[in-house]
Amino acid sequence: MPKSPKSLSGNQIRQKFLDFYEKRQHQVLPSASLVPEDPTVLLTIAGMLPFKPIFLGQRQSDFSRATTSQKCLRTNDIENVGRTARHHTFFEMLGNFSFGDYFKEQAIAWAWELSTKVFELPPERLVVSVFREDDEAFAIWRDKIGIPAHRIQRMGEEDNFWASGPTGPCGPCSEIYYDFHPEKGDKDIDLEDDTRFIEYYNLVFMQYNRDADGNLTPLQNKNIDTGLGLERMAQILQQVPNNYETDLIFPIIKTAAEIAGIDYAKSDEKTKVSLKVIGDHIRAVVHLIADGVTVSNTGRGYILRRLIRRVVRHGRLIGIQGEFTTQVADTAIALAEDAYPNVRQRDDSIKAQLQREESQFLKRIENGEKLLAEILAKKPDSISGIDAFTLYDTYGFPLELTQEIAEEQGIPVDLAGFDVEMEKQRQRARDAHKTIDLTVQGSLDKLAEHIHGTTFLGYSEPQSTAQIEVLLVEGKAVDSAPSGTEVQIILDQTPFYAESGGQIGDRGYLSGDNLVVRIEDVKKESDFFVHFGRVERGTLNLGDTVTAQIDRACRRRAQANHTATHLLQAALKKIVDPSISQAGSLVAFDRLRFDFNCSRSLTSEELTQIEEQINTWIAEAHGADVAIMALTDAKAKGAIAMFGEKYADEVRVIDFPGVSMELCGGTHVNNTAEIGVFKIVSETGVASGIRRIEAVAGPAVLDYLNLRDKVVKELCDRFKAKPEEIPDRITNLQNELKASQKELDAVKQELALAKSDQVLSQAESVGEFKVLVANLGDIEPDALKTAAERLQQKLGESAVILGSVPTEGKVSLVAAFSAKVHKDKQLQAGKFIGGIAKLCGGGGGGRPNLAQAGGRDSSKLPEALDTAKRQLIEQLQ
Repeated sequence: MPKSPKSLSGNQIRQKFLDFYEKRQHQVLPSASLVPEDPTVLLTIAGMLPFKPIFLGQRQSDFSRATTSQKCLRTNDIENVGRTARHHTFFEMLGNFSFGDYFKEQAIAWAWELSTKVFELPPERLVVSVFREDDEAFAIWRDKIGIPAHRIQRMGEEDNFWASGPTGPCGPCSEIYYDFHPEKGDKDIDLEDDTRFIEYYNLVFMQYNRDADGNLTPLQNKNIDTGLGLERMAQILQQVPNNYETDLIFPIIKTAAEIAGIDYAKSDEKTKVSLKVIGDHIRAVVHLIADGVTVSNTGRGYILRRLIRRVVRHGRLIGIQGEFTTQVADTAIALAEDAYPNVRQRDDSIKAQLQREESQFLKRIENGEKLLAEILAKKPDSISGIDAFTLYDTYGFPLELTQEIAEEQGIPVDLAGFDVEMEKQRQRARDAHKTIDLTVQGSLDKLAEHIHGTTFLGYSEPQSTAQIEVLLVEGKAVDSAPSGTEVQIILDQTPFYAESGGQIGDRGYLSGDNLVVRIEDVKKESDFFVHFGRVERGTLNLGDTVTAQIDRACRRRAQANHTATHLLQAALKKIVDPSISQAGSLVAFDRLRFDFNCSRSLTSEELTQIEEQINTWIAEAHGADVAIMALTDAKAKGAIAMFGEKYADEVRVIDFPGVSMELCGGTHVNNTAEIGVFKIVSETGVASGIRRIEAVAGPAVLDYLNLRDKVVKELCDRFKAKPEEIPDRITNLQNELKASQKELDAVKQELALAKSDQVLSQAESVGEFKVLVANLGDIEPDALKTAAERLQQKLGESAVILGSVPTEGKVSLVAAFSAKVHKDKQLQAGKFIGGIAKLCGGGGGGRPNLAQAGGRDSSKLPEALDTAKRQLIEQLQ
């Protein structure tokens, strides 16, 4: 019987892998952020993604070999998480890379040595696969490594041809599998049998580039890209039945189980799935927030929100009622902090976002429960697929919970209809992901090996000559573009600043003989500046030499706002809290926006001090010192770096001595005096622990003041008052409105009481109690409540139910019960009126003696009141 491998912790596996390749002249690099530089993908989905520009030849590497442990996140198979042994959203990919250095034979030899010597996997437990047409790899495994031919499987493109996405570098691959059941023998080996085999190491032989049309072209240099799944190797070496029960994830699962008061080992499969989902997703959430992602309804923020909500939903499924995500996050942070210190550094931000999102989502789940109750109150033959999916998707209500509650009333759920709606959502998600694969980027991938990156001249030259290197129309390469055509252009050199670091791209013109192209925006794709514009006169041709000139007025505005952003951060640190750091920014021509970490709103006094401090620095005319220096030197000097931003070894430092020093590639004024003036427009909260200041600087302040002046003049004309009198006039109007509202409310109360006196005679005796059920017409809810209380007091031991239709389609209901009714007869006003309200498509509740409810179907009010009267009489008798 083959021996089992030795056990290693997840941290030991990671370190042994990196040490192995470091000894073989590989540069050990830290993991890149989950937020990639590559614009074609939302998240870092593979270990090679940070090296894609190098594989494409768009960027030169400072080393020919590298090794990393890369954080990755994928959500395309999210429904399989927890249900299979090895599906994850967040995972770590251990990789070794060669940039035009070694190729197949060396990569295979080292992978085998690492597997059998370092991790001590028994060779007889290993099986490999190769691409069906890759005879070279097959021969290396058989002849150089010595693996029997029948343990080398040839597989198709779907399994053994790897790509980072629809476009980009790709090539055949060879995979190494571990055999959990070698006793089954070598006959008819089926690598698709994941109960027996696990693929843990993938060696990609990067030979081609695939463009947007699917065409393959050989790369200039043959490269190696490998990936060894840390979680999978941990399962093998720790000899556990799945990835979730390794020391990388199981402590999180154990924490969640303890909160729920359950034992994982004794739980049924459904409960284990929920615990695994919590363990997987909370890791993903912790690292996403640590890498600067915040909850939103779009892009990465939506993925983060979806993962948090899935954690909360599965917590509910295993019996957790209150908030718990920060507790499991604590465990996840503790597990990750040695390898990824930023998760501990962002501890407060992680927990603040989790707490806020969980709290809000729990309220939505409660709303979902109410909606389901309304649906069931209509006694449908079944819960429709659309309703079940709305509960699931909009309210986060688990399908299993919908089924469970509906089945208690003998009502089935249309699962087939639910699946149809789910597939529609998946298709929408797939379509959304497709839009990320920009046609411009696809064309650039195809052309990348034939052109050099754009040289930026714009720090010192507002105008230059340039050659048209690439000409695209609707993302497709063309040779010429006539007047009226929208174009995307890459120049060999440019004075135009490309959007980055929060600063938007320059505007301006390209001109030549009888040629004018208006440039509206410039974006950076890898090392290329893509100029987006429109041919306004003449015909633009590939290879043309043009004059490129920025709009200097727009540039001056952007410079003023960008430098003001730096001054704003310095003022916040000085006046509010030295630990404040940037969480995002926008530098436009007409305004600036600065997001920063802060747990509270700023006071008006603080905002005034900040504004005054910045304007003082502007008036003091501080000159800018701009220098290029080593990143380590810049940090040693105290230069501020934006959290989550990626910096090269050499950086550009913008220093206004004694005021602000930051790493920044943007354009700035030469002296603070050029800004002129700074004005804060607003300060608001945008996420838990994140505040936002919007402001204007330089020429944009005049635009802002002109707009404010126009509004004030209009108000003065309307009120026939001076500007300083406007606040008092508005206050007086508000007071008059409040007084009128009070008078109106009093009239409504009197009307309700008058109507209640008219129905007093309708009360019926039921034993020792009086029962009064009546419709008071269009009485408002508050007045209806007053009338019900008054009637109950007049009738003594009684039960009063009043209804009204205050506005078209809306129903208001009130129940007022005397003490003896709810004590002796065990009638609760809240429960009773809630049940009646459901007949009108609503709900409600309150105290045992007084409760209000509402509904959406006023046509059902007479029926509801009849039901209320009948039930009261039955229960009081």
